[in-house]
Amino acid sequence: MVEGGEKVAEDLEEIYRNHAQSVFRYLLSLTHDEDLAEELTEETFYRAVYSIHTYNGSCKISVWLCQIAKHVWYQELGKRKRQQTQELDEDIPSTGRSPEEAMLLKSSKMDLYRAIHKLDEPMREIVHMRISGEFSFAEIGEILGKSENWARVTFYRAKQKMMEVL
Repeated sequence: MVEGGEKVAEDLEEIYRNHAQSVFRYLLSLTHDEDLAEELTEETFYRAVYSIHTYNGSCKISVWLCQIAKHVWYQELGKRKRQQTQELDEDIPSTGRSPEEAMLLKSSKMDLYRAIHKLDEPMREIVHMRISGEFSFAEIGEILGKSENWARVTFYRAKQKMMEVL
């Protein structure tokens, strides 16, 4: 039994080495916070260790890990909602812009994020992955278990819907 346990430990270490960066980038695209994405990546692999027996090989291991990561993120959002966390800091750092320019920039950003927020899943997730996580369409398709072309078309449609809102 010990020998098998060592094999599983080696396999898990290899899985971590091969996929930790991808899981981190995926979570970063969702959280927009490096520290939180790192923390959630650790939690993702912690949960993967305890549920590795449920992995049946019907999808790529990276897809399975990203599904776990997505559930970890949703649980984090639920915790934050229950805890009534503080609202985002509204201060705009000084950029040498006039107050009027700063207000227009802030308003434009707010409008953009409102438009993104109005998108349905998976469009919203794909937009976040493209603009924040810098994932390629091929990577997005792989993470979501779809084709690269599906990711491209869905992103295009999301942009069209956002333009209607803006």
